Amino acid sequence: MKPERIDLHTHILPQRWPDLVERYGYEGFVRLDHHEPCRARMMIGDRVFRVIEDNCWSAERRLDDCARSGVDVQVLSTVPVMFSYWARPRDTLDLSRRLNDHIADVCRAHPRRFFGLGTLPMQDPDLALEELERCMRPADSGGLGLAGVEIGTHVDANAHQGRDLVWNLDEPALFPVFERAAELGAAVFVHPWDMLGKERMPRYWLPWLVGMPAETALAICSVIFGGVLERLPRLRLCFSHGGGSFPGTIGRIEHGFRVRPDLVAVNNPVNPRSYLARGDGSPARFFVDSLVHDAPALRELLRLFGQRRVALGSDYPFPLGEHRPGELIDSLADLSHETRARLLGANAREFLFGERSAG
Repeated sequence: MKPERIDLHTHILPQRWPDLVERYGYEGFVRLDHHEPCRARMMIGDRVFRVIEDNCWSAERRLDDCARSGVDVQVLSTVPVMFSYWARPRDTLDLSRRLNDHIADVCRAHPRRFFGLGTLPMQDPDLALEELERCMRPADSGGLGLAGVEIGTHVDANAHQGRDLVWNLDEPALFPVFERAAELGAAVFVHPWDMLGKERMPRYWLPWLVGMPAETALAICSVIFGGVLERLPRLRLCFSHGGGSFPGTIGRIEHGFRVRPDLVAVNNPVNPRSYLARGDGSPARFFVDSLVHDAPALRELLRLFGQRRVALGSDYPFPLGEHRPGELIDSLADLSHETRARLLGANAREFLFGERSAG
């Protein structure tokens, strides 16, 4: 029997939304300029951030693409530039609700083909908790019935006040959000955005090629060394892009933990490698997607995280994504049927809905 194919990492936007600059009274928000049929420019002020096609908003186009690539289910999340953590919290809440309502509408219209992840105003944890509750509450109880949320690798918490204060994911103020996500059984998908060091990467698309992997490694180290995973064993986290540069640097990270515990182990005395797959067959404590574009790198993910913690993710519909979702997994001809089925679909279900859903 052909394994179910669930693409955990896809992005979607509404086709239209109000002029957010006019709505909130200040610059920096994305607007869509539908300059050609089936295409639009994502604009920030007068700058083109990205040109997108109708597969970024049209469910019908997405379903056609899924039919061609053999994808059974897409997991929908917003485009990370829409997080808007830099904005006034109430404005980000308003935008989050608009984006989340749209994702929920698409999922309700095609419940067997789409699952949804919401976005939260993470710069205000109280408002983030409010929207997390709404995302996870069943639709028949006034909620959205989503599977969880997508968050960024960091939060620029006071940019709206003109202060340069960045929270990594170990920030104590964010812990109640993770704690409630664990209680609610909400899946938390972590995606890089606003990459560190971008001012040193003006050429060669380096923020996306170098900054993004570093952002993700920073986020993983933050939740490990900050004790978030230790304190919340039921929290389900998945990091995009195969965990970024973390798999390639775990040896250095562990060595630093051993030789300078006075600097590294200040909030958590547990070896970071303990959160990866173990010799007794236990899988890693968190998930990663399969988006590494390289067969040896995918094999290394399987070694580090175990066959139950790597899930198909394509980054549809963007150019850095896998253009035929699951092609890299399919290229590993020696995988057992059980392992292939896990990578293509069962692991995504386990991340989204818990162990029982994976069978």
